[in-house]
Amino acid sequence: MKRWRMLSLCLTAALLAGCSAQTAQDTEKDTAEGKGAAAEAENSTAPENAEIILATTTSTQDSGLLEEILPVFEEETGYTVSVVSVGSGEAMEMGENGEADVLLVHSPAAEEEFVAGGHADEDGRLDVMYNDFVLIGPADDPAEISTEAPADAVAAFSKIAQTQMEFISRSDDSGTHKKELEIWDACGIVPEGGWYIEAGAGMGAVLEMANEMLAYTLSDRATWLNLDLDEDLKIVCENDESGILYNQYGVICVNPEKNDQINHEGAKAFQEWIVSDEGQDLIGRYGVEEYGKALFTPNAA
Repeated sequence: MKRWRMLSLCLTAALLAGCSAQTAQDTEKDTAEGKGAAAEAENSTAPENAEIILATTTSTQDSGLLEEILPVFEEETGYTVSVVSVGSGEAMEMGENGEADVLLVHSPAAEEEFVAGGHADEDGRLDVMYNDFVLIGPADDPAEISTEAPADAVAAFSKIAQTQMEFISRSDDSGTHKKELEIWDACGIVPEGGWYIEAGAGMGAVLEMANEMLAYTLSDRATWLNLDLDEDLKIVCENDESGILYNQYGVICVNPEKNDQINHEGAKAFQEWIVSDEGQDLIGRYGVEEYGKALFTPNAA
């Protein structure tokens, strides 16, 4: 009798073990099928052409802004943004050559020429945000610019030329370089000589050079703050009430008729997103926690 009871218990245990194993297999199968279905659903909503080439100025990259906002755009839309960080002039040249899908730049006059030349799509150029330029110099300010009040960028540049203190120019056809040339023109000065150093480099690299050489340079405020170089350098001129240091950014979709490689759908998705309430809110919050104020002010219409 005991033998039969023992046999019965063994059979029951075997059956239960078999059921448990089957249940585990079924669970794994259901989980795999669920993941497969989720992946299939995700793939079905992903854009057919998922890569967007964004040609943009070095200031949006060096300021840290793109690292903050692009992951949100990519997660929400399924697009992947490949960033080419160059000067505004080179970014627009890429657009003219059909080598980029969308531009985020800060040289308004050149941008209007780009649009007028037929290089943009039907929506042309849209305002995105602004900040300002600041004149950076050595902490001891040998040209004695920071003692002047009120702030006068033209007078400050004139003093640098008169004293022949080293000034590092981007010299890369960027928006910052164009602004610098605009200020020299307002001074009536053609900068030249050993004191005027033409770097042909991006904003971050030029600020690093200025830091090493203890020289003057023009920077956008966001990149200056993000690089945190105020141990040896400082802002010597800012908030010029004339508006000459104003720094406006725009977004432009490249004309899709350039070639069949232009991802116009992706470019348009990015343009619409960055001027949307969500994109503008992210821009307006960037820098507040770390610096106590936004590094860019959103101003899409």
